[in-house]
Amino acid sequence: MDRQKEYKTTELLKRFLPYFRKYYGTLFLDLFCAALTTVCELVLPLIIRFITNEGLRDLAALSVRTVASLGGLYLLLRIVDCIAGYYMADMGHVMGARIETDMRRDAYAHLQKLSNTYYNNTKVGQIMGRITNDLFDVTEFAHHCPEEFFIAGIKTIISFVILARIHLGLTVLIFAVVPVMAAVCMLLNFRMRRAFGKQRHQIGELNARIEDSLLGQKVVKAFANEEVEKKKFEADNGRFLDIKKETYRYMAAFQTTTKLFDGIMYLTVIVAGGIFMVRGLILPGDLVAYMLYVTTLIATIRRIIEFAEQFQRGMTGIERFLQIMDADIEIFDEPGAVELKEPEGAIRFEKVSFEYPDDHNIVFRNLNLELKRGEKVAIVGPSGGGKTTLCNLIPRFYDVTEGKISIDGQDIKSYTLKSLRENIGIVQQDVYLFSGTIFENIAYGKPGASREEVILAAKEADAHEFIMGLKDGYDTYVGERGVKLSGGQKQRISIARVFLKNPPIIILDEATSALDNESEFAVARSLSKLSEGRTTLTIAHRLSSIRNSDRILVLTEEGIVEEGNHESLLEKQGIYYQFYTMANEIK
Repeated sequence: MDRQKEYKTTELLKRFLPYFRKYYGTLFLDLFCAALTTVCELVLPLIIRFITNEGLRDLAALSVRTVASLGGLYLLLRIVDCIAGYYMADMGHVMGARIETDMRRDAYAHLQKLSNTYYNNTKVGQIMGRITNDLFDVTEFAHHCPEEFFIAGIKTIISFVILARIHLGLTVLIFAVVPVMAAVCMLLNFRMRRAFGKQRHQIGELNARIEDSLLGQKVVKAFANEEVEKKKFEADNGRFLDIKKETYRYMAAFQTTTKLFDGIMYLTVIVAGGIFMVRGLILPGDLVAYMLYVTTLIATIRRIIEFAEQFQRGMTGIERFLQIMDADIEIFDEPGAVELKEPEGAIRFEKVSFEYPDDHNIVFRNLNLELKRGEKVAIVGPSGGGKTTLCNLIPRFYDVTEGKISIDGQDIKSYTLKSLRENIGIVQQDVYLFSGTIFENIAYGKPGASREEVILAAKEADAHEFIMGLKDGYDTYVGERGVKLSGGQKQRISIARVFLKNPPIIILDEATSALDNESEFAVARSLSKLSEGRTTLTIAHRLSSIRNSDRILVLTEEGIVEEGNHESLLEKQGIYYQFYTMANEIK
């Protein structure tokens, strides 16, 4: 896949901020609570400063009542701090989780609109990582990002104002360190973010490797290639370790740098503050307050620094989310598209040319073809001739490069995608069954179908008998991708699914080529029923399954080179005759 787009931090934040719109009320209360906790923390040094200075000036004047009042004030502030902290920990995190949920919903919805080209070039493991793991950190980011920076801003400003009123010179010396510290931290932060991006990408590669190996575990075992798969996995796993090492190096440099600047700030207070106190320019209580505020300031900076890792994880998650959201939707409803209602099923290809948009591999040029209402047309030809591609153009899995495809005289682009595909039933060689029961898989053809409708569809597909022979009947769990069923059984369930859908146009894409003779006979009988009264386009390698077609087309790289029924094509003794002869010799 092409190198993914990289985004600037400002662009990431600009695209992310609209997700707060629904939760402004919660965000406002969260920040208000953050302000309360900050004020509570900043009052303590002032109380200690007052008690220290008063005690040194006139200990007798410092009454128990005054100390108790200050203690009561601090207790009240701590109660407020606890209540505010509880809200932040509870509702703040819930807000983050809701934003994460909204983003995952949007990403999933966008993925549903992307064309086959995107999925042909993107590993499923990468996609899964982007809408699951990558968005986990967004919960913490969405909650803590505004909160932490808001608290840091309040503490920095209030601390500066209070300390400047005590002694401006010492305050300037301390705060002069902050910009230098910020510049160094920003540089290391940028490098950390790049490292986190690499880490997330490699997690996706690792997921894709695991998924590929586990889904193909039968092939792995059949070729005794467990060691080969282990080596592949170890190589990917090792790359992941190297990337994590790089990430931790930047984190270590980050933490070491902040400790160094912590020491410089403490040293400034001890040396400069001590000199000022000796010269009578600052009171002992003021120096204690300075030390407490500097401790608070350093703790704030450390918290921001600790949050920096979480910040970069969140930014990386947002970036990878946006890479999905910015993937082009190549197949979409044209302006003014209308519903395709009760079509007759006449299909026409007019000077159609097609090349794949990713590699620009030309499949065919200036193809002309017409299917009449209810006609059964079969397509045969060598591999790579474009048979499956031709069928994929009708439901707009891809759009034609040039020319036009029409149904009932109207360009298929003038119809909405949903209504177009609702009127087309597809039975493929590689049957995909969802993890669930047989009933659920058949009912997928018509969401909300009754049990009676599902059973009727299964009977029409000659699937009812074998289903009832299973222990749990229609409630039988089919396993991942239908692994608990045979090829013929899966195929008949997929045919039942199309029967339930009841579309006027049928596409059969090598639906029997992977079956044994017995299963092929049963499935062929079901397909024959399915084709009755419907416009049917069949792709087949087994010529026996298309002998009764109204028309047979021979499609090669040069286009449609032969056309006719079974008998007339045999009489021509052309390409079809050669295919038929070879098939009989193989038997």
